[in-house]
Amino acid sequence: MTDGVKRTNIKPGLKVSIVLKKDQRTGILTEGIVKTLLTKSPSHPHGIKVRLENDLVGRVKIIHN
Repeated sequence: MTDGVKRTNIKPGLKVSIVLKKDQRTGILTEGIVKTLLTKSPSHPHGIKVRLENDLVGRVKIIHN
């Protein structure tokens, strides 16, 4: 498991755990498969923002191998 703050670590098709906007205070994680990367910068301190295949959007916290 690697962290999701670097854009180079994340590619479409990867299984990740993200934190949704509504769950940022609680830190509840949602698992899914990356569909698209939404963050354009090479890194982000809170995690790269992605859209999952089920169209949920959040910041990557954990990348599953």
